[in-house]
Parts: sequence; C-alpha cells; structure tokens
Amino acid sequence: MTADIHPSAIVSDHAVIGENCTIGPFCVVGSQVVLGDGVWLKSHVIVDGDTHIGADCTVFSFAVIGEIPQDLKFDGEATQLRIGQRNRIREHVTVNTGTVGGGGVTRIGDDCLLMAGCHIAHDVQLGSRVVVVNSVAVAGHCVVGDDVIIGGLSGIHQFVRIGQGAIIGAMSMVSHDVIPHGLVMGERARLEGLNLVGLRRRGVARADIAALRKAFEHLKSDEGTFNERVAGLQDDDSAYVQELVAFVLGQSDRSFLTPK
Repeated sequence: MTADIHPSAIVSDHAVIGENCTIGPFCVVGSQVVLGDGVWLKSHVIVDGDTHIGADCTVFSFAVIGEIPQDLKFDGEATQLRIGQRNRIREHVTVNTGTVGGGGVTRIGDDCLLMAGCHIAHDVQLGSRVVVVNSVAVAGHCVVGDDVIIGGLSGIHQFVRIGQGAIIGAMSMVSHDVIPHGLVMGERARLEGLNLVGLRRRGVARADIAALRKAFEHLKSDEGTFNERVAGLQDDDSAYVQELVAFVLGQSDRSFLTPK
C-alpha cells in the first residue's frame, strides 16, 4: 500500500484505502469507509459509516463525514454516503448518510467546493461543480443541480429542489423550489431573475440566453397559474427553456419561488 498514514491516525483494518492517499494526524477512518486514490485527509478528520470518497478529494481539519442522520426517525438502518471525485471539503463541514425513507443514499457529485462550516443533510442529492459557501445548511432530501452556487449563511428547506445553474444570494432562506438558472435572494427568498453571469461564464450561446430571458418575462405575467405559464413554453426551441419546463412540470414536494 502506498498510502501515507500518520502514526496518530486511527484507521480500521477493514477500511479500503486507495493508492497515494494521505491520512493526517488524529484522523479516524471507520470500518466501512472506502477512500479512492489520492484522497487527502488533512488532520482531525472523521470519516465513518458506509462512506465512499472518490479519487483526489481533499478533506480539511475537523470535518465529520458519514455520521448518522440528524433525524429522530433514524433507527440504525444501513444507509450510505457516496462522494464523487476532486471535491474540496473544508473545515468543520458535516455530511450525513441517508435514511431508508429518503432512498438510503446521500450523494455528492464531482468537483464541488463545500466551504467551512456547511452541512449537507441526509438523502441530499448534490450535483457536480456545486459551491456551498460558509455556514450553509442544506436540509434533508434536497436535490441540487449541477453548477449551483449557494451563498453564505443560507438555509435550504427540506425537500427543496434547486435547478441547474441557479445562484442563491447570501443569507437567504429558501423554502420553495428554484427554477434552473434562477437568481434568488432575500431573507425569505424571492426569485429575482436569471443567473446571467453564470450563464455567460459557462459560454451559453446568446440565443439561448435570450430565449431564457424571454421565457422569464413570460413567467412574470399574471395570466393563469405559474404551471400554466410554464406549460405555455413547451414549444420553445431552446434546450435551456425545455430544461426549465421539465424541471417545473416534474415531480416535487414543494411549490416554486415565482417571479414578481
């Protein structure tokens, strides 16, 4: 084994440690843990439960990864946490395993940045290239799409879905679903517009951005219900507008933040 394990670390004999891993001082790695190649646990990191961490992830000091859910209904069932590759998990982050009632698996995609002190709760499905800023709490069963940014000190209510490319302003309380590429902000969060900066940074074509802006203006009208206005966009040629339509008309346990 080519792993570099500090003498003060406690690593179960049953844990699976990939090549070129570094496990720093005073880390604890449980018996069901699988670390991919090149994982670096800096120091004082706890990884427990049925937890797999993908290759080239870095976990900073005092993070607790794979502990049981903060759910009073949890009764010791076998559940999982699956984390993808090249994620950076900063100091004091907590990520819990799933619950049977929520599908049993908490998932994090690839290339995410979880900043200091944030919490990813049981059964959350976090996409790839997601940035979760300091002290954010993502409650149980939330689904967060790719390329989302959640601003610092925000709270995401359980069962909320956040569509791909959306951005949540700092100190927002998000209690309803957020459309793809939406811009959300406010103490009781409001849908203020589109994440135009994010769209441009990702190189989205001008025609698609224009189509999204036109669709958003349509959603702001006062004719019919929000879902009826979304259904009226089904014939739009833009794949980005169709993504929005599919997201809104899909299955959800929450209502939507709607434009004013």
